[in-house]
Amino acid sequence: MKIPTDYQANFGKARTLNREVAENYIAHTMIGDPVGDAALDALDELDPREAHHLIQKGLDDPYSDELLSAPEAVRRFFDSTKMVPPWAANLDFRPGIRMFHRNSQLVLGAMVGGTLVEGFTTNIAKSFFITGRLREHGVRRLQQNNRHMVEIFFPGGLEIGGDGWKLSVRVRLIHCQIRRLLAKSGEWDEEAWGVPISSAHLGFAITAFSARLLGHLRGLGGRFDESERASFMQVWRYSGHLMGIPESILYKHEREALELFRIGGMCEPDPGPESIAMANSLVNSAPLIVGISDPHDRGSLSKYIYVISRALIGSKLANLLRYPHNPTFGVLPWFRLQKRYSRFMGRIVPGYAQNRSFNEFTAL
Repeated sequence: MKIPTDYQANFGKARTLNREVAENYIAHTMIGDPVGDAALDALDELDPREAHHLIQKGLDDPYSDELLSAPEAVRRFFDSTKMVPPWAANLDFRPGIRMFHRNSQLVLGAMVGGTLVEGFTTNIAKSFFITGRLREHGVRRLQQNNRHMVEIFFPGGLEIGGDGWKLSVRVRLIHCQIRRLLAKSGEWDEEAWGVPISSAHLGFAITAFSARLLGHLRGLGGRFDESERASFMQVWRYSGHLMGIPESILYKHEREALELFRIGGMCEPDPGPESIAMANSLVNSAPLIVGISDPHDRGSLSKYIYVISRALIGSKLANLLRYPHNPTFGVLPWFRLQKRYSRFMGRIVPGYAQNRSFNEFTAL
């Protein structure tokens, strides 16, 4: 097994804790998306307008006869997007969808302050750092993740041709394109970091978006039962399948996802300058998403997000990411108390809960 040099220092420790998961994770650092990458190679040989037309047709009408004349690699790619795996055939996404919308404000807080920041502690931060300017990346990253979540957690969104299905497949194509560009850029060190946007990083990311986010959501006062919890996990699992994550590193359930997050994170090198820059860019970009442009107000909200984020991810990781030093004692209990007060008001004040739900949905 080829071990990228950046991973050699920490791999041994992770391997002693769970050999199978650690070795599987490292193996996937050298794997991209064979089917998607081959499709993009085939499209690259076509006239750009024809290639764009085929992609749009595959997304808008995946059963179109026009795709029959596409290159074999392109047909194979879109065939894979229509192939529902046996484990997904009878899934009920409705409990997870209800949970998402009932807790949508907290889900976004958990994503910004916890999940995305933790994701940037891996070498995936190098992909984002190399490909663009920091502030724009922070804003774009939040917008893309927000839209993706809304689409996959909309009723029918993951049905073939649904908006969540389309966006998941489109994300897969974008990953393939960025992988190609980084590999040709001369700035990507495959010997040290593995392939760009590897299956290992995508498998790690989907565990963060699902299982790890549930933990952060609970910390912020989110409410959900076991059926909603399991359904939420399966929504992300199926979206991960559509994004081209191989079954060999795509979790089956929450317990397996948490173990992959733990061991995969241990295999990763310590956060470097790219991780520090991207994590802090993310936090400071959040006010721009909600339309706060006044410098003082932006600074106040960013400071608050730093405090919440430090409480979620822990001071050790926050210090590695060069967060400002803020006390976190009582921060999460106070946050949860505010949510309980809001739920209490919803029970005793007529129309309060409905108005709040509507406002949160339109804000989302």
